[in-house]
Amino acid sequence: MGNVQMLLRQHVGAPCAPCVEVGAEVKKGTLIATPTGLGANIFSSVYGKVTEITEDRIIIEPAAEQPDEFVPVTESVEGITDESSKLDLVKAAGIVGMGGAGFPTGVKLNINLEETPMGELDPEINPELPKDFTLDCGYILVNAAECEPGLEHNTRQIEEQSDKLIRGIKYSMEITHAKKAIIAIKKKHHKAIKVLQKALENEPDIKMHLMADIYPMGEERAVVRECLGVLLTTTQLPSAARSVVVNVETVCKIAEAVDEKKPCISKNMTVRGKLNGGNEAHVFFDVPVGVSVGEMIEKAGGIDGKYGEIIMGGAFTGKSTTLDAPTTKTTGAILVTVEFPDLHGATMGILVCACGGSEERMREIASKMNAKVVSMCKCKQAIENKPGAPLKCLRPGNCPGQVKNNMQFKKDKCEYILIGNCSDCSNTVMASGPKMGLKVFHQTDHVMRTVGHPLYRSLKVSKEVSQDIDF
Repeated sequence: MGNVQMLLRQHVGAPCAPCVEVGAEVKKGTLIATPTGLGANIFSSVYGKVTEITEDRIIIEPAAEQPDEFVPVTESVEGITDESSKLDLVKAAGIVGMGGAGFPTGVKLNINLEETPMGELDPEINPELPKDFTLDCGYILVNAAECEPGLEHNTRQIEEQSDKLIRGIKYSMEITHAKKAIIAIKKKHHKAIKVLQKALENEPDIKMHLMADIYPMGEERAVVRECLGVLLTTTQLPSAARSVVVNVETVCKIAEAVDEKKPCISKNMTVRGKLNGGNEAHVFFDVPVGVSVGEMIEKAGGIDGKYGEIIMGGAFTGKSTTLDAPTTKTTGAILVTVEFPDLHGATMGILVCACGGSEERMREIASKMNAKVVSMCKCKQAIENKPGAPLKCLRPGNCPGQVKNNMQFKKDKCEYILIGNCSDCSNTVMASGPKMGLKVFHQTDHVMRTVGHPLYRSLKVSKEVSQDIDF
């Protein structure tokens, strides 16, 4: 194992401040950095020695021997004991949204859903609901969609650790005073669904909701809409629908914090792509946070010849990275792609969507394809709540036409367009773009080609699927 690099910002909020010094001997679970504002504790993920502390990270040289034992939070975090509340244990453990968002889980769960009123519904996006609509109780909504195509670590964890998942759900319900929970999972995950059906036989307050295999069903507001029938505005949190949305892996980390007093020191991830070990999903559980991207790729067999790029995260929302970059609490995937096509300087328009890459990411991909960007449009539903903030989709996964943008690309003499849209929005682009002579690439094409997944073009999967499953 090479040096472990613990970034001081692995969460939404401010960077943490180191609480160890160079030369310190650390164990798995040793507290090494604490929040300076909104944030989450950071612990050493290995046994070893602190060799360097920089402005943005703590570097640890791992010891030759790595015992399984870890320092529990009751020994490493001041004020935490076996009698501490479940919420305090979650906060102390440094858990964040493991699905990629990175919001501190202890902050998210610090709500009493029993006393939380419904937010005001926007009648324009909820035309079928009365203005005074309310939900009868609070809900924990478990995001089990495994939204990014090609990833499998969440689904695998359901199949292998359903007991831990159910315990984590119950603890989340207890902490938030939620009366019910719904596990939102795509209908295609047949094995995981069967495992859950068995696990939920005697759990009347927890049920499943089956979703279509379209992107982005795992988006937080999409989960609320699919499970509860309420579409929130781009500025509303799930609490406006008396709910909290938590990712599968995050829920399991909650169970570990409560049952084992275990700090958040490891990550599950999918490594996939142009690898000597094959292009199927290589799933790794309990990877020490801070190991390098290159080390994880080697565990999957190493890179097979020439490649296009390495992505940390999913095909839609991930970013290009390097072999020496450290993994974090939010690293869900490492993808190695085939080479990019060479467009030899052809003119290209880019369509930026809230569901995919930023304008910067789209321009990066265009550059790697040797295209000249001459036009840029935003999806008509992409909302910028405040200057510089990430775009939010008005109706995630349910998009109207994009004819106006295609007309603009045609006017700007684009030979190609590069889109980063959701399944439905990509479908609407394809309804008119090719008819105008526009050749379409999707920002995920090089990843989809690598893993053998259908390209995002015309939508062939029905959005209508079964509703909630009761037991």
